[in-house]
Amino acid sequence: MSVSERTLLGPGPSNPYPEATLGLAAPLLGHLDPEFITLLERACGRLRSLWGTENPLTLPLSGTGSLGMETAFANTVRDGDVVVVAVNGLFGERMCEVAGRYGAEVVRVDHEWGRPVDVQRVLDAHPAPRIVAAVHAETSTGVVSDIGALGRALRERSDDTLLLADCVTSLGGMPMALDEWKVDIAYSGTQKCLGVAPGLAPFTFSERAWERRVQAPPVWYVDLGLLGAYVRGGPGGRAYHHTAPTAMVASLDAGLARIEEEGLEAVAARHEAAGARLREGLLEMGLELFAAEGHRLSQLTSVRVPEGVDSGKVRERLLREYGLEIGAGVGPYAATVWRIGLMGHNARLDRAELALAALRRVLDR
Repeated sequence: MSVSERTLLGPGPSNPYPEATLGLAAPLLGHLDPEFITLLERACGRLRSLWGTENPLTLPLSGTGSLGMETAFANTVRDGDVVVVAVNGLFGERMCEVAGRYGAEVVRVDHEWGRPVDVQRVLDAHPAPRIVAAVHAETSTGVVSDIGALGRALRERSDDTLLLADCVTSLGGMPMALDEWKVDIAYSGTQKCLGVAPGLAPFTFSERAWERRVQAPPVWYVDLGLLGAYVRGGPGGRAYHHTAPTAMVASLDAGLARIEEEGLEAVAARHEAAGARLREGLLEMGLELFAAEGHRLSQLTSVRVPEGVDSGKVRERLLREYGLEIGAGVGPYAATVWRIGLMGHNARLDRAELALAALRRVLDR
């Protein structure tokens, strides 16, 4: 089988860290093997460190980041619960849809795409929601929001509201402090800044959320009571729930070890430097950035397609001529925005220069 080698500079997946790829090739272990349990516990501990949390229930779910979203709402929403969702892009929209399917009374707080979440508007949307949900790093637009400010404001107002954060594009690419930020529930994906292939959803659930959880959620596969009995164990030991993708967990552990060895501060600085060089080069070409200045992600840059340029043809040429993938926009910006990711192993100056050189050649600028 012949598969082309690509430089994956879209919104994900990204090229994995070499250590994560080697982790996939390690001898396969069973999901109840003592060696695998040790590996799983180590990976969960590394996730806690990366997320800045002491939550005991922190684990890689067997599915992509979208499963993390599903798990979050399935285990916390009952019919009629008020869920306030800050919508400033596609994944805020998706939160509304998923929460609604579990019977929530969804209160949307719509923002202009490309702008960060307005904390005061979210607070004003409802006096006592069960859950407030927001995206930390909006993959569809390249905007980062101040989840810490939102979490602290919510906790000052009431101890009854849970804060849920989508961290799919932030975990592993920037410093995080969920406990300090008062975030109760968060999920991510492996295929972006963590530098691992897609297939797992890192997930964390606070003790406050555990006390308020739905005891028997309508979807068996994501029941945290059952999953917790496997990951955390109990008086009778670990209860079998499903066959965990052990090779993927080994790959995740190797990728997390790579980040740990470099140090998160250094990893974050690397993402920041690569993103800054990309933005600088795009502006030098006369292109216009999409996300609001001062709130732009380093790991994912959104740029407007120049007037008169066919977005799809440019992306097709980049892939065909240079083996380089960048992403289209989504929703109303599908044909007018490009998304360029420099995440994980690709968060490097040489990758930024490669993207700029190829785009400059294709655009003839």
